[in-house]
Amino acid sequence: MSMHALAAAQTDQNTQHVQQLETVVVTATKKEQVLQRVPVAVSVISGQELDKKQKGSLEAIVSDIPSVNFRAGASNKDTSLFIRGVGTISTSPGVESSVSTVIDGVVYSRPGQATLDLLDTDRIEVLRGPQGTLFGKNATAGVINIVTKNPTEYPSGYIDTYVTNDGEQRLKLGASNALIPEVLKANISALVGRYDGNVNNLTTGKEVNGYHNYGFRSKFEYTAQDNLVFGLTADYMYKKATAPTGIVVKNTDTNYAKALAPVQVSFDNRDTVENQSAKTEDRNYGLALTAEWTLEKYQLSSITAFRQWKNNQIADSDQLAKATVNFADVADLGHVNSKQYSQEFRIKPLDFGLFEYVAGLYFAKNQNDEYYHRQSQWYNTTLQNYRSDLGQANYSTDSKNYAIFGEGTWHFSDRFRWISGLRVTRDELSYTHERTSTVPQEIGVRNAIRSAFASSGSTSETGISGRLGPQFDFTPNIHSYLTYSRGYKGPAYNVYFNMQANDTPVIDPETSHSFELGLKTEWFNQRLVANVAIFNTQYKNYQANFRTLDPTGFPITRLLNAGDVSTRGVEFDGSYKYNPDLIFTLSSAYTHARIDDFKCPASDRNCPNVNGQTLPFAPDWKMNVQVDKYYTFNQHKRIDFSTQYTWQSKTQFSLDQNPNTIQPAYGLWNASIALNDTTDDWRIALNIRNILDKSYATLLSTNGNRITRQVPRDDQRYFGLSFHKNF
Repeated sequence: MSMHALAAAQTDQNTQHVQQLETVVVTATKKEQVLQRVPVAVSVISGQELDKKQKGSLEAIVSDIPSVNFRAGASNKDTSLFIRGVGTISTSPGVESSVSTVIDGVVYSRPGQATLDLLDTDRIEVLRGPQGTLFGKNATAGVINIVTKNPTEYPSGYIDTYVTNDGEQRLKLGASNALIPEVLKANISALVGRYDGNVNNLTTGKEVNGYHNYGFRSKFEYTAQDNLVFGLTADYMYKKATAPTGIVVKNTDTNYAKALAPVQVSFDNRDTVENQSAKTEDRNYGLALTAEWTLEKYQLSSITAFRQWKNNQIADSDQLAKATVNFADVADLGHVNSKQYSQEFRIKPLDFGLFEYVAGLYFAKNQNDEYYHRQSQWYNTTLQNYRSDLGQANYSTDSKNYAIFGEGTWHFSDRFRWISGLRVTRDELSYTHERTSTVPQEIGVRNAIRSAFASSGSTSETGISGRLGPQFDFTPNIHSYLTYSRGYKGPAYNVYFNMQANDTPVIDPETSHSFELGLKTEWFNQRLVANVAIFNTQYKNYQANFRTLDPTGFPITRLLNAGDVSTRGVEFDGSYKYNPDLIFTLSSAYTHARIDDFKCPASDRNCPNVNGQTLPFAPDWKMNVQVDKYYTFNQHKRIDFSTQYTWQSKTQFSLDQNPNTIQPAYGLWNASIALNDTTDDWRIALNIRNILDKSYATLLSTNGNRITRQVPRDDQRYFGLSFHKNF
């Protein structure tokens, strides 16, 4: 934005009334604070903004928050989030993500749980950098803190519908009211949606890469006394997705090309011939009981939660319609049953002078049971006939997490404060694994099925997380902070279907050391907000997936301590309200995420030198620009025009730096036009996604001599019509 425009805007302020930007309140430090006063780099997206853009999952926020990236997969089990270039890529139940997802104070133990659809969201807070002091051990890279809407004392409700020209349909509705005035109030919201998909399966003649989902979320709030309030949350979400295991976009094997026909391989290919009709089914549900007891000088809080996640997956690992003389037909069936129990107690003062704090105790127990079945049909050249192999594995992990934590702020003056926080965590982790197989021990592995194997193990660790540093206000509207943070993520086991002897050692805890300098500013009577964060984080024993060779020379992907990595950079978030009808928003991030000292597996004879190379899912540059313009007419009606452009530099998807798994730089342009009626409180909008019709990948993977990609929902241009009505 030019200085002339800023000067003109400042002059306008003296001649006409101009509204300020909305004040945003967050709970990034376990207490409500104005966003501009929080000594943490935080990005916030309101539920209203998500509804306007028809974004219903965490995957969709990566275009709005440049520091966040997303790893897609054929199943939610295979997905994960990255912040500042750091995340965890693993389907093993024996490892947690480096990015923690928290919904209404409940930490989700598996990353796949958090990538299902969102419902009744009030706001999403993205806390960047290590947040282990207040949010737990699996937050070495950051936290996605989701806050849902609370019940209202007055009757209210809404309905939201969305349809697109390529067949997507969604319906959301909700209601809230006091069941007993001033004593008991409740809300409930529900959704149903379906989309056939944007990939053609030429074998079945059906469209795939779509979904069918439904679910609900409900909250009850009971005021037992003026100072004692209980809450109960219940939610359930079902989703059936039909994402193919991978769409072939590059191939160097002529025999495979013949078997893949009639598919024409290209980067923007959206055709497949998979014969297994790959799909996943997810059921994610839970209960949470909260209590807040307000005493004369303190507030005591409790969150008791239970969650269960069931995931069933059918996958086609060969991407072919049938077995051939040269290629086996490999099909997978997997079941996940994950249960978690957690309890958190917190205390904070209500009337503080020099010192304010939040302190608490935390306990969590997670049990993961998995069953995986793989079958291959292959051609025996000796007997000149087709044979079959079968492998089945049952494996489970049990973990317990105990923690005591606290963070305090010393107010030495109205302008100068000092932050100190500490969390002590105790981890206990165990696993069992047993695989039966028709592949003989002397062969070891055939068509991605290993011979029989069994093992078990257990470990425990104590870890330290913490944060400290000064906070200084240069003026009432210019705030700064400088913090040092230590993050900790507990030990792990590489537990998966083809687990073998060299997967049994414990993977050491991952730790991070981070320095962050932040400046949060407001200008022109709070019409301009501009925030900057500079960070430098070093990771030790980084837990990552690496494609390597086993002792027999068979290519595998293993979870291991990759060594030392680092991420440093600069982030900017800004909004400018030129006048009540024109708002500009700009957010950008430069992230230099690199491998500093990679530890090659001892069994890998061909380990590449990747030191100095980029971390996967970590583009150096990302930016998001948005303009919102409003035209008011007829007193109560308004036309809203919004346009958004997001851009990112090239992205490497593989830790081993495969040149074929690089997504080139690309940009996406979206826009919408809406008609609002402020009297009847309704909104109808036309949304245009991917205006430039840009094809891109959310994941590129190697599979033999071929490269496959995950096709995103926005892989081509489409239009959507939405209608929202509040009651």
